Amino acid sequence: MSLPTIRWHQGHRTMRFPDKRMAMPENVRGRPVIDTGRCPDGCRACADACPTDAILVDGGPGSARIDLGRCVFCRDCVEGCPEGAITYGRDHRMASRTREDLALSEGVKLAAALERKMLKLLGRSLKLRHVSAGDCSACTAELQALGNVVFDLARFGVQFVASPRHADGLVVTGPVTQNMRLALEKTWKAVASPRLVIAVGACAISGGPFRGLSAVHDGVESVVPVDLFVPGCPPHPLTLLDGLLRLLGRIEDSPR
Repeated sequence: MSLPTIRWHQGHRTMRFPDKRMAMPENVRGRPVIDTGRCPDGCRACADACPTDAILVDGGPGSARIDLGRCVFCRDCVEGCPEGAITYGRDHRMASRTREDLALSEGVKLAAALERKMLKLLGRSLKLRHVSAGDCSACTAELQALGNVVFDLARFGVQFVASPRHADGLVVTGPVTQNMRLALEKTWKAVASPRLVIAVGACAISGGPFRGLSAVHDGVESVVPVDLFVPGCPPHPLTLLDGLLRLLGRIEDSPR
């Protein structure tokens, strides 16, 4: 059977996002939720179990927060919490405009749209250049998945281009290794102003499991300014799509 015939029998496969509310597949971990009321010790056991210090305990009971910028969705906190205070839901909405908005206690502050002037300049299209700044290829694979027949990123007017000279902004993955810092800076400067920078994945946001090592720069923001943070390890394509469309003002709802 030829490929066109196979596609014909498969029918319409593109999902109805964002018109239809989507949930993460059952085998994928969505946004983590922390019930601070269940931790009499202030969730310190959960914090001790986290390999990337993503659980922040600033005081006594009820003060714990989850930093999605550091979280690698490994479930060590779930297994290490005797009170069962942390669970992973199926909500894909996690992208934020600022680094501070990724530290959760209750709810989440989702990404706001770009300024009106910037949106008018972009029109209904967005051209992006991907920079792999030392990633493990997991985030890159999810970015590639955005172009398949299911997610079909191009239907929203968003495309990846080969040259920064043709781009409106950069999508950066990886913790920004020492060997990639200069390349990232030069690529950023090659994009005409005003330009966007999108940090994808825990490594690009905070350094991930490599945070603090001398060979990395603990994320993109230490090298160039960032306009959108998309957490995950790696982020699901739905999380990426949601963040991009919120940045472009195509989605304005809030989490419940």
